[in-house]
Amino acid sequence: MMAIPLGIKVAYEGLSWGRTVNEFTTSWDVVCRADCPNLGIGIDSFHIFAAKTPLDAIEDIDPDRIFLAQLSDFMWHETPSFEERMTTARTFRVFPGEGVHSEQLADLVLRLERIGYRGDYSFEVFNDDYQQLPLETVAERARKSATWLHQDVLHRSAPLPVWAESLHKVA
Repeated sequence: MMAIPLGIKVAYEGLSWGRTVNEFTTSWDVVCRADCPNLGIGIDSFHIFAAKTPLDAIEDIDPDRIFLAQLSDFMWHETPSFEERMTTARTFRVFPGEGVHSEQLADLVLRLERIGYRGDYSFEVFNDDYQQLPLETVAERARKSATWLHQDVLHRSAPLPVWAESLHKVA
């Protein structure tokens, strides 16, 4: 409530290892019961796939109450224990399109688009190996992931940068 006068939105996210709230479906229920105008949910693909939450429930969410969609993948199909989920989440996430959940990740993004989500996407990729790589290599992997999502998943052409639009008007 203290954030309302400041115009701050709060995204509530269920972590896949949470005791009570560990899926976006439960997070959405909590947000609805709280009935606070600046409270929404954060959708995190890692937690959805780790908890094996069915994606059908995305359709029950008001897209205007999704305040952020965080995208990442990981390299194994199963994370059965909470400890394995925490370890994977904190040290082994990879960029979207690089892991074994690429098809599910594409499905998630398309479902969010279909319900009318027009908010921001971020890559939440915690990976100890990336810290050992040159920054340019990690940035290139991020670029490839963004391109995969933009062109291959959403089938959109990339927008021209502002400076390129002015060149087009001159020609």
